[in-house]
Amino acid sequence: MVDTEDKEEPRFWRTVRDDIHHGDFKRTLSQDFAELKEYYLSKRQKERLAEMGWFKRFILTFFWLFKILLLRLSSARRILLLIGIVLFFLTINNNNNSKLYLIGGLILLFVLMLELKDKLLARDELSEGRLIQQALMPERAPYVAGWELWLYTRPANDVGGDLVDFMEISENHYYVTMADISGKGLGAALLMAKLQATVRAFTHDFQSLGRFAEKINHIFYHDVPSNSFASLICLELKSNSGDVQLINAGHAPPIILRENKTTELPKGGSAIGLLSDSVYHEKSLKLNKGNLLLIYSDGLTDARNLKGEFFGEQRLLNILSQQKNPSAQELGEKILKAVNVFIGDTRQYDDLSMIILKLV
Repeated sequence: MVDTEDKEEPRFWRTVRDDIHHGDFKRTLSQDFAELKEYYLSKRQKERLAEMGWFKRFILTFFWLFKILLLRLSSARRILLLIGIVLFFLTINNNNNSKLYLIGGLILLFVLMLELKDKLLARDELSEGRLIQQALMPERAPYVAGWELWLYTRPANDVGGDLVDFMEISENHYYVTMADISGKGLGAALLMAKLQATVRAFTHDFQSLGRFAEKINHIFYHDVPSNSFASLICLELKSNSGDVQLINAGHAPPIILRENKTTELPKGGSAIGLLSDSVYHEKSLKLNKGNLLLIYSDGLTDARNLKGEFFGEQRLLNILSQQKNPSAQELGEKILKAVNVFIGDTRQYDDLSMIILKLV
């Protein structure tokens, strides 16, 4: 036992020392506080705070956050926390009640440990879910003769609701799919897994992408909660051919890049799961050698910086128009770099996904 403690203690102090030296404390604390306000405060509360002076805004922010914290705790933890706070503050200027001061501090620490335990359990479960999601994802650059493909997805949380998938239907015949589930987090991730399973189950049963999308929509509409839906886009590729069939169900229109000139495709039909009897019509595209096709989720254009500004479609179009015959991977990495520079230290608010295809 002694040996174990001797080994554990240096690691603890080394971690604390590294935290101090590696620092970035001010930036991290500022970012955490901004995320705290973003998560807990309502739109009306944020508007009221913006109209106040800094001191009043500071006090009221902490009051609102503390009140919300109390209401989010279980009843037993809420009572314990209030008792601990009362004991802690009543004995600050009274040296004769040092025991009560210690008890108050220990109660606060106990409540913190309980909340941390819940968080760590949830994080462990989400980490397992993330590993499963990653296992279900296709490789980053699947091989199709005559094409370059680059597939990418980055969830905003531990698990995400964006689907990026690649399927070989038959020899020289492939489907590439992107979907964006409404909502975020675990609920969206579960619906994403269901949608992926449904899509994979019926890809071989329909010759028409339109009929295929109608079947997926019918199942999704009847099997998921009424307030859930998903945008879906599916492409049919063939080896060594620039002829592409496409179905778009409520997704952001793909963009074609031809020699520094961008063309946004028309909008598609309604999102999957909104209406039980939606009708979808497939589109035909003709790409020439060197042309690129970009499909993306709204997490790209809706990325926000510290000022609350959106990355936007115009910034994306500007990046595309500046490229000189990039590979699919090079284009994807340049877009990612631009988004990361734009958002800076701001937390990612939505899942970000891209599929880039280039006919070579």
